[in-house]
Amino acid sequence: MTDSKIVIIGAGNVGQAIAYTLMVRRQAREIVIIDKNRERAASAAKDIAHGTGFFSQVWIKDGDYSECADASLVILTAGTGRQPGQSRLQLAEVNVDICRGITKNVMEYAENPVFIVVSNPVDIITAAVLKESGLHRGRVIGSGTSLDTARFRYLISEALNLDVADVNAYVLGEHGDSQVPIWSDVTIAGIPLNIYEEQIGVSADREAIDEHTKKGGAEIIAGKGATFYGVAMAVSNIVDNIINVQRGIVPVAHMLDKRFGEWAGVVMSMPCILSKEGVSKTLNIPFSDEEARRMHESVKILKEFQKNLGIFPEGD
Repeated sequence: MTDSKIVIIGAGNVGQAIAYTLMVRRQAREIVIIDKNRERAASAAKDIAHGTGFFSQVWIKDGDYSECADASLVILTAGTGRQPGQSRLQLAEVNVDICRGITKNVMEYAENPVFIVVSNPVDIITAAVLKESGLHRGRVIGSGTSLDTARFRYLISEALNLDVADVNAYVLGEHGDSQVPIWSDVTIAGIPLNIYEEQIGVSADREAIDEHTKKGGAEIIAGKGATFYGVAMAVSNIVDNIINVQRGIVPVAHMLDKRFGEWAGVVMSMPCILSKEGVSKTLNIPFSDEEARRMHESVKILKEFQKNLGIFPEGD
């Protein structure tokens, strides 16, 4: 249990799942849910609060933006889902406008908050929140490919019939169609994947795993209408590394600085060390030639999105 206060903006399925997960894992002393539908936020808070008797005391309530003044973290989940016939750019335009307004409201009360952005398209929304807030680039973090990475690791563990904890792997770049699974860096308990496969006589189907990693969210949505448990656990892991300074390495979306050359000024996921100030250090890892090509393509797509929406955050 920490003494942290966390504000969650958005009382939809994702916001509620995050609030519940943070409560069960005792990651905050106080959790506040804010939503334009105050009754929905209040009901969500009460529903979760009624279960705290089975755990240590965690205070959960609804509130308004003034609650952001002393919050350790502000988690942004608000936005609308993609409608039939709506392009990704059209969805981005709608949700960027929503999240810009929310960011203004937060910054009226919060002096130097750390944002975790979950709203989609997460890379673009993170860039918009960064620009609107005027915060240091490390203090505005998108959930990015953290869930994609978890799916990737799980699918590898399933294919090889081993504990997912022994799988070290990343998905980087855009949280979307241009994401890049980094197969060249996959290890099993420290052993390079190809060597491990040779020793056990079983190989992972890379093409199938790539496809299910990229389309995993859509497959779940097709079956039950929404996906929220996985992202809630991914956000909980990010929170844990920030609040408790676990020094874990997590792939999150954030604006890259000049060290990354032509990638600078683009918000996308790379492996990061997190701290109470947000991103403490961004790590660069070696890529195969094909992975490097795909990463450049992902950057190109995200640059074009930012350009089309007029989002050009300033670096250091």
